[in-house]
Amino acid sequence: METEPADKIWTIPNALSILRLLGVPVFLYLLLVPKADGWALAILVFSGITDWLDGKIARWLNQTSRLGMLLDPAADRLYTFATIIAFVVRDIVPWWVAAALVARDLLVAVCIALLRRNGFGPPEVTYIGKAATFNLMYAFPLLLLAQGGSTFAETVRPFAYAMAIWGGLLFLWSGLLYIVQTRLALRGADDLPPTGRPRGSHPHHD
Repeated sequence: METEPADKIWTIPNALSILRLLGVPVFLYLLLVPKADGWALAILVFSGITDWLDGKIARWLNQTSRLGMLLDPAADRLYTFATIIAFVVRDIVPWWVAAALVARDLLVAVCIALLRRNGFGPPEVTYIGKAATFNLMYAFPLLLLAQGGSTFAETVRPFAYAMAIWGGLLFLWSGLLYIVQTRLALRGADDLPPTGRPRGSHPHHD
């Protein structure tokens, strides 16, 4: 009997996600040790392309899997986290900005854990969250290109910081929406008695 697509491990999308994950320590090393921003930027671009590809391939070949649903967001978060660490160490962004972004992700992780504990799935992804990720994924490479005193760097800099600020605000806003969704879900669960019927309701007989 053929394994269901949701249970498959050895798929092209999963292989691409693993490649992205393997690139994270190399990306961080390039940013912090030799400060080879060009090569780091190439890895970031490769990550973005493979991120787009694995979703497309998963749908084209019906290779969507539970493992892929874990690996894909994990790679996104690790690249974001690695970039934030490197940018703070190199004084590209202030530490308090990084702390706010990391705190947001920790709060969302707590929300997901609470929902799972009460039998719910993770909060629904919002358009605001997608827009935040889109802005930050473009802002990070632009911030790298904006370093230095060249005319090109000076031209790119205002666009880089504008996208970073807007993406960061959307990222925090989406985190607040996750908290609201979690609170509403848990409040609804508290209104249910152990039988699963709303309080005060009575069973119906046909």
